[in-house]
Amino acid sequence: MAGFVDVLVGTIGRAHGLRGEVSVHVRTDEPERRFAVGASLTASGRPRTVASARWHSGTLLLGLSGVTDRTAAEALRGVELWASVPADEAPAEDGEYWDRQLFGLTVLDADGEPAGTIAEVLHLPAHDVLVVSTARGERLVPFVNEIVPVVDLAAGHVRLAAVGGLLDDEEA
Repeated sequence: MAGFVDVLVGTIGRAHGLRGEVSVHVRTDEPERRFAVGASLTASGRPRTVASARWHSGTLLLGLSGVTDRTAAEALRGVELWASVPADEAPAEDGEYWDRQLFGLTVLDADGEPAGTIAEVLHLPAHDVLVVSTARGERLVPFVNEIVPVVDLAAGHVRLAAVGGLLDDEEA
């Protein structure tokens, strides 16, 4: 059995209305799954059950167990929501990865030499970007197939294409 891992799925925002609903800054690609009515989440170390979920003007509004008024909802502002998911769970589509699968992977240059590790994944409008920690500091690497042609989770690395200046400063 692979066990479970806790995954950040959202951050509570402002209270909405008088009955304890909260707005949520969604941090998952699967909000319909992670915030389904009856789903179990953890907030500030305390288990919470999703009592209601709805979208309003592009914002996810949640009702959580034990949060029944605006005061209780406001007290949760800024609290992170975590879901416990199977550690070996993977996205359905080939070539898609969850951030947690990429964190800590070794980044190999085009010659196969270690160049750093993945510290973070940024989700920008055009495409995702890997934040790579190197000996010279952090570098941003577009996470597109042309630049990162190899992702080998089993081996624990990604390999970059030969692109000048990607990980090192080049003189003009």
